[in-house]
Amino acid sequence: MKKLILPFLCIFLLVSCKNETKQGDSNSNELGTAVKDTVIVEVPKVPIEKTIKEIKEALTAKGFKTFEYVDETTKDTILMQQYFMAFLKRSAIKMQNEEESERLQKLHMEHLSKMHELGYADISGPFGDDGDISGVTIYNVPTLKMADSLAKSDPMVQAGRLEIEIHPWWAAKGIGLR
Repeated sequence: MKKLILPFLCIFLLVSCKNETKQGDSNSNELGTAVKDTVIVEVPKVPIEKTIKEIKEALTAKGFKTFEYVDETTKDTILMQQYFMAFLKRSAIKMQNEEESERLQKLHMEHLSKMHELGYADISGPFGDDGDISGVTIYNVPTLKMADSLAKSDPMVQAGRLEIEIHPWWAAKGIGLR
């Protein structure tokens, strides 16, 4: 009799486990696999914004010059930051052949891309006329000395094909072009 009870108990346990899985319990998913220690994390849909004061303090700590004013129409506080606008002026030197000009132009574009990637330059681009000023780069750095150094590291400037003229320029922080 003992020999019959043990196999019967094993079969009974197997059948009862199958039924429990088919009925599902609170710890299983649609596929019948057990789900353990599920953690639901809410991610905010809107990024957390810093206050004008926090942004100003962070910029000041990095050496940037700023000021704020209140827009009369919206009553919003606008934070202004000093940037540096570098005008790239054509020089009298045009001695390079076409091959050398293409090589320098490629290096010039790589330099501008690198400045953007590193966060030093926000906007760069050529002018659409044949004037003495061929383009502009707006440097997002705290000092004129840094902007000048970065602009002068441009291969076109080093080769004497472009000259640099830099001016401090103020713009509202976070306001984009339209």
